[in-house]
This record gives sequence, C-alpha cells and structure tokens, in this order.
Amino acid sequence: MTDHELQKLVMTVSQEVFHKPFKHEALFNRRLRTTGGRYMLLSHNIEINPRQLAVHGEEAVIAIIKHELCHYHLHLEGKGYRHRDQDFKKLCQETGAPRYCAPVTKEQYLIYRCSQCGIHYQRKRRINIDRYRCGKCHGKLELVSS
Repeated sequence: MTDHELQKLVMTVSQEVFHKPFKHEALFNRRLRTTGGRYMLLSHNIEINPRQLAVHGEEAVIAIIKHELCHYHLHLEGKGYRHRDQDFKKLCQETGAPRYCAPVTKEQYLIYRCSQCGIHYQRKRRINIDRYRCGKCHGKLELVSS
C-alpha cells in the first residue's frame, strides 16, 4: 500500500464511519516503533506505522485509522481528544475503534542450557558463556536458540 492509497483509505473510513470529511494528509511513517499510528496536533496529519500492515494486515490498519480519526475529529470540534477524556472514550466505543493496537515487536529471547543438569535459562540479552555458569550445578552453559 502506498501513501496515496492510504490517503484514500483514510478519507473513505472517515466518510463512512464518522460521516465527516478528512481534509488533511495521511501517510506512512517508517520511524514509528512502538505505536500503531499518531495524530499530529499542529498539522492535523495522521501517520501510520507500516509494520502494522505487514504484520497484522489491512484490518488492523483500518482499526488504527479509526482510532486516529477519533483524535482528529474531536480535536477539530474542540472536544476532549485525549485518551483519558470521556468524549474520546465514548466516540471510540461508538465507532468500534480500539483503545490499543496489537504490538509489532515480539520479544526476542535467547535460550541457554546447562550442559550438565540440562536446565534452561531464558534471557533477553546475550551473556558471555565463558564467564557465567549454571546457578544450580555450576556447569557450562551453551546457547540453544536465539
């Protein structure tokens, strides 16, 4: 999906779900890491994480668009557009927009195994197997999978 196709999709969702036009720009932002999308308060543009489309598909992107359009329309109307505001919560519930999106980054774990007792250790960060030993039997550790 290109930025132009995303723009058309946002305009369509805005008209069909909110019955209001979307008059600003919608585009993909490849720098977004932890969020599915964001609404820019000053420019009124909407940015979408392209990894959401790659990992979860078009339905997830449409859900994110609904969420960001809730921010957009409430902000332009001068109502409460923040996550904690009742106006925002009510509009999200009415339109079926989710409060949160599915995560795109999956925690990567390294699995180490003791060569003597066979116990497994799960770690997020790589450890020096020449320096560290098993906490149970002091056996040598080996990397099983990353």
